[in-house]
Amino acid sequence: MDGAGQWTSGRFTIRQEAALTADRYTVSELLPDGSDGGVLAFAELKRLSLKEEMTFYTDESRTRVSFTVEERSLLDVGDGYDVRDAEGNPIGAFEEKFFASLLRSTWVLAQPGSPVAVGRERNRFVAVLRRVWDFLPLDLVPFVWPYHFDFETDGKPVMKVDKKFGLRDSYVVDMAAPGLDPRLVIAQAVALDTFQGR
Repeated sequence: MDGAGQWTSGRFTIRQEAALTADRYTVSELLPDGSDGGVLAFAELKRLSLKEEMTFYTDESRTRVSFTVEERSLLDVGDGYDVRDAEGNPIGAFEEKFFASLLRSTWVLAQPGSPVAVGRERNRFVAVLRRVWDFLPLDLVPFVWPYHFDFETDGKPVMKVDKKFGLRDSYVVDMAAPGLDPRLVIAQAVALDTFQGR
């Protein structure tokens, strides 16, 4: 499943599993009955790495690369991330807007040949609560309250990411815009969990 055409569904689940030295992400197709279908991608992010980058494989065996995400620069925080296919060809890019994200996280998603989409946290109150939580001495207590992101282009929905309630990070991703590459969507959705606030 290394091409965008193999991703037949526009709805996905992302489940994070925290290990001692890394965070693992499993992406599955979301079936009509709400259950997980087959695994579409698997990624692992090593902690304490100087450069933020992730390789998404076609499954947990990690034998075939599907796509990659790589930070553009170590020197300029917020410089953005590039998403490339297994051959290194560009799929798209995204970046977090630092000043706009001080009170409400804001991301910009770009795919060649498509209008730019802007994603923001849906609930302003939860956005502020998350920031207050980060300042409290509660490092071992996860923020379990659900939060959501809506991405739009000129007021039209492009995609949404809904975090589910629970101790383990779990997300449902819905694509609304035709022509949007699902690999770029998944990369952005995982970034909302792992790159945000770093």
